[in-house]
Parts: sequence; C-alpha cells; structure tokens
Amino acid sequence: MPETDPEAAMPDTAAVNSPGPREVLARYQQAMLDSSADDLADLYAVDAVHEFPFLFPGMPERYQGREEVRAGYRAAWGASPARPREIRDVVVHDSTDPEVITVEQVVTGTVTTTGRAFSFPGLLVIRVHDGLITHVRDYMDGLGVAHAMGRLPAVVSALSQ
Repeated sequence: MPETDPEAAMPDTAAVNSPGPREVLARYQQAMLDSSADDLADLYAVDAVHEFPFLFPGMPERYQGREEVRAGYRAAWGASPARPREIRDVVVHDSTDPEVITVEQVVTGTVTTTGRAFSFPGLLVIRVHDGLITHVRDYMDGLGVAHAMGRLPAVVSALSQ
C-alpha cells in the first residue's frame, strides 16, 4: 500500500476560510457607501492593482498597491461632494475562473453642494485570491460624474487644450 502525505490531502484552510469574490464585493460596496478608504483598502492585497481603463478626469489610470488605493480614495472621497446612498441594479456574472467576477451596478446618491441626485452606472471586474482583491478593472462613467458635479465645462476645456 503506497504511503500518502496526510498534509497533502488536507485542504488549504486559509483558502477554505477566506471570503470569496461575492463576499468581498459586499464589503467593497459597503466601504463605498461609507466612503471609507481604510475599509476599502483593507480588502486589497499589498501588491494589488486597481485600474481605471476609461477616461476619468481627475483620477489616475491605476493605483498600484493597497496603500495607493487607500491614499487615492481618501483624497478623492475627501474632495468630492458626492455622497453615495445606494448601490442598485447589481448583477454579478461568475467567471470560469472562481477568483473572478464581473459586476454591473449603479451607484446613486446626492451632490451635497447642489442637492442634485446622481446615478452612475459602472462595471467592475474583480479578482480575489485568498480573500483579498488582487486586481480590479473599474469601468466608471467619468464624464457622467463630472457632469453631476457641475465640472463638465472645466473637463471639456481641459481636454480641448
């Protein structure tokens, strides 16, 4: 009878006990609603990448690492008069890769300086490994955000130069 390594047959308890992409998404969305850069960043692996593939005036093309996510969102949310109130129309598409989900969602809320309501559609492609986000591609409607904030003329002017 061949000998087997008992540890080889045991599942990786860290992976088994780690939250999957859907659980991480729920925490991600709550951090957004709370405008908590710390709660959001704590969901990321130390070397994670968060990309913004679409033109989004005032945002970088990417954050490299957990601490850039923390600092970037702290600055963006601190400077923004937009206050998200709800994330709705959420559709989660599973992937053939169990670490990856694609999320359609609409973030709604109010611009505190004008009282104007906003509604921004977005798409996230999120990879979660061992309970932490390792990669996000964040497709947001940057021009819609600029319009809701009353900044569209300034953005158009800046893009025209």
